[in-house]
Amino acid sequence: MENKYIHRSHINEAKFRQIIKCFVLDLTATQTAEITSLNRKTVDRVYSLIRARINEYTKETSPLKGEIEVDESFFGPKRTPGKRGRGAGNKTIVFGLFKRNGKVYTEIVPDCSAKTLQGIIRGKVDIDSVIHSDGWRGYNGLVDVGYEKHFRVEHGKDEFSKGNGKHINGIESFWGYAKHRLVKFNGIPKDKFIFYLKETEFRFNNRGNDLFNILLKDFRVFPL
Repeated sequence: MENKYIHRSHINEAKFRQIIKCFVLDLTATQTAEITSLNRKTVDRVYSLIRARINEYTKETSPLKGEIEVDESFFGPKRTPGKRGRGAGNKTIVFGLFKRNGKVYTEIVPDCSAKTLQGIIRGKVDIDSVIHSDGWRGYNGLVDVGYEKHFRVEHGKDEFSKGNGKHINGIESFWGYAKHRLVKFNGIPKDKFIFYLKETEFRFNNRGNDLFNILLKDFRVFPL
């Protein structure tokens, strides 16, 4: 049975499109298997292929330019008692860049050091951009490396906005969306977390767009 959307599959095209519709609706593999009358493992395989493709797709982002908010967030189980510091315990640390009124870019990082965070900023953000961050020391020195417009809000002092657009509410809004969405999966294996994270990024960046047509067009040109 030939299917122009996916290689080496026994799923017909009508059933494949049905899976894509369920994926776009953000249904779990279990829910999709029930709706499509397919084996759960079959749906899992297709979902994994879609997420892997999305992960590749999100790597093609152009440098962000304009007003850019930067921040880190931590995903995973609750902190281990007695453990302190950013990312303490068994947390996965995610660094995010958000172009106001635009798109977000996320990356899993090993730590929140200046070397790590600023390395990503310098690789992903145009030098003429305006940077907005909190007071974390990892952002110290951005002006010295060429980002002449760097504004900060001091969350440690209960400061969340200085007015005149000096805040990081946009990236924090994305963190809220991401955590609310990912919690429904009841625990994601650490080695697969990147795929769920980048899927969340993709959904956020295409809010308001027709995801079904975007995905189907891609799979028609480059089958899974």
